[in-house]
Amino acid sequence: MTNHECEEAFFEANKKIYKDIFHSSDENRYILLGCTFEKRVLFIVFTIRNKKIRVISARDLNKKENHLYYGK
Repeated sequence: MTNHECEEAFFEANKKIYKDIFHSSDENRYILLGCTFEKRVLFIVFTIRNKKIRVISARDLNKKENHLYYGK
C-alpha cells in the first residue's frame, strides 16, 4: 500500500470516519474507512498533530469489518 492510496481514501465521497475510543487516551485517534481509485477499501488509523494528518496504520478492510463500510 502506498501513501498515495491512503490519500485517495481521505478524499473519497463515501468514506466513513469513526473516533477510536479504545486508543485515544494520549491523543484523539480516528478510524477512516475509504476506497481508493482501484476500489481497494482501506482501514486507516490516524491522528491530527500540529494541523497535519498523521497516519498511524493502514491496511485492507477485512471481511468482518465490511459492514462498517458497506452497511450490510
